Amino acid sequence: MTLHSIIIQKLLTTNAHIGRRVAAHHLKIYTYGMRNQISIIDSDKTLICLRNAASFISHLARDKNARFMFVNTNLLFDEIVEQMTKKMGIYSPRDNIMWRMGGFLTNSHSPKKFRSRNKKVCFGPIQPPDCVVVLDTERKSSVILEADRLQVPIVALVDSNMPWEIYKKIAYPVPANDSVQFVYLFCNIITKTFLLEKKKLKALKGHIRKEERDLSTKESSKEIQESVQSKNMSNISSLNGEVLVVPYQNLAPASNDIAEIKNLLDKIVVVKFNDSLGTALGFNGPKSLIGIRDGLTSLDLIVNQIQSLNLTYGCHIPLVLMNTIRTHDDSLKALEKYSTSNVDILPLSQGHHTQKKSSSGQSSADELYPSDHAAAFLSLMKSSGTLDVLLSQGKEYVHVVSSDNVAAAVDPSTLFRIMSHLSQNNIEYCMEVTPTTSYLSESKMVNQQQGMFELAEIARTLPKDSTEKFKFIDTRSLWVNLKAIRRLVDTNALKIENLSISKEMEGDQMVLQETAAGSTIQLFDKAIGVDVPQFRVVQLNATSDLLLLQSDLYSTSEGILVRNAAQANPANPCIELGPEFEKVSDFQRRFKSIPSIVGLDSLKVAGDVWFGAGVILKGRVSIVAKPGVKLEIPDGAVLENKDINDPSDI
Repeated sequence: MTLHSIIIQKLLTTNAHIGRRVAAHHLKIYTYGMRNQISIIDSDKTLICLRNAASFISHLARDKNARFMFVNTNLLFDEIVEQMTKKMGIYSPRDNIMWRMGGFLTNSHSPKKFRSRNKKVCFGPIQPPDCVVVLDTERKSSVILEADRLQVPIVALVDSNMPWEIYKKIAYPVPANDSVQFVYLFCNIITKTFLLEKKKLKALKGHIRKEERDLSTKESSKEIQESVQSKNMSNISSLNGEVLVVPYQNLAPASNDIAEIKNLLDKIVVVKFNDSLGTALGFNGPKSLIGIRDGLTSLDLIVNQIQSLNLTYGCHIPLVLMNTIRTHDDSLKALEKYSTSNVDILPLSQGHHTQKKSSSGQSSADELYPSDHAAAFLSLMKSSGTLDVLLSQGKEYVHVVSSDNVAAAVDPSTLFRIMSHLSQNNIEYCMEVTPTTSYLSESKMVNQQQGMFELAEIARTLPKDSTEKFKFIDTRSLWVNLKAIRRLVDTNALKIENLSISKEMEGDQMVLQETAAGSTIQLFDKAIGVDVPQFRVVQLNATSDLLLLQSDLYSTSEGILVRNAAQANPANPCIELGPEFEKVSDFQRRFKSIPSIVGLDSLKVAGDVWFGAGVILKGRVSIVAKPGVKLEIPDGAVLENKDINDPSDI
């Protein structure tokens, strides 16, 4: 279903197409004809008139001194108009009912005054409005006559039997049935159009002030400029910047047309970051080579996903693997088994990144500190020549997948829904986010509503402490338009090197390539966020995440992690494993088989604990062995809402 069909269907649900028994001759251009002695209004013509009226209001709203007047006498519309004027912050018909009298507009230049015991009434506004919006045209034809005499443009709803004497005075008629549903839709369009223009005006003023500040900064000495830049760049625009977050389920569903899906998939290239080492989990090598489930690693999963898409739809989706010096060689060896597959794998090296130093001054074997994924990707596109190769192949969008998020699926439904939305709305940059648990608990409707959120409310990494200031978590999965990158490169606007900051840590100076959420987002003209469900985000940062992935909570299908539908809670269980399970080898030794955790809310394990085969965990389970006590969970044990500290508690 196209976007136009969806809009027409929305108009039909408001009964906007139902006219009167009589269709005036001058209004027959807006009608299909008659059915059951009722004139049927053409919804396409209604949509065109709606766009013209919204365009006029949009143009007028750019003037901060513009005055709007809304006229309504239908009690059914009072609450709708009241909410609209309150959001817009303008004159409300309820504030002064004197406009209901004749001569309200035409007598405005010499208002008459009436005195009573308690008040003095000024008859007429001080200044005439710049636009009059009439919702019930038949009832207030006198206002239309007065506005026409003053040459004030009129936007009004007109029905199929509107008299010619009234109709010819309306500058922007909207032919439709004045039902409550359509009036609500009409007022909603006016409100969003008005607020959007005001927001653009505010952003333009902020951009001008920013240019003035940048100009004054350039006039300063070079030394002062560099010191200020290194100090303040970490807070780059994330305090005042905003981004529109669109819920995933609000996107148009995937098409059933194989040819359409293939055409869209052929425009995509997948970039997988492979920059993390698994030393924190006791694994000597890239984290992407840790076995997730069924003998497959996260690198195997994404290759299998793309391979399945290429075979099913006959498309060509290449995979660009962004390695570091420490992960490049091992990853190439692991990819040798895919040399005969239908997936074109292009391994690239990001170069060396500074490592974290320990207190002794030696480089630790922990993860490297890679640059922010968006900044690193854009920097590589600028310098490696890969951008020209991808554009020559007809690629339009790049899907950047995080190195740690194992549940980020490259499935046809996800790719089609997001890609279609980006392509239809000319979006240049899209970041996938997921709501925090605290935000979900305070707003149950977060998954059904889209809105503007400050970039400061989006955390780059999962906060250790539950802080209410964060509403979303950046999954590090991105969508970037290649033509937009080319434009930035050609205009020399792509200066990623300015995003790095310098930090002091434990007396040692180290350079961390890290960026606040949304720093690179400001390089693009149109950017949004897509709110994906929480279960689509599983970061492999500890063995507790490995327990989630290897349990019956997930299964694999063509390389895609599929969540068990029996798990009612949309969020994954909170699992905390003690230091005895910190390394992958210890984790594997202490579990005879991975327990069943469908129905589990939280699990805490600490001390010398060993699990048998076929263990079932449900509800809230805490297993904390006392010092010197060995706890062995027997085979087939079912633990539900239990606290276990010694063998007698089992």
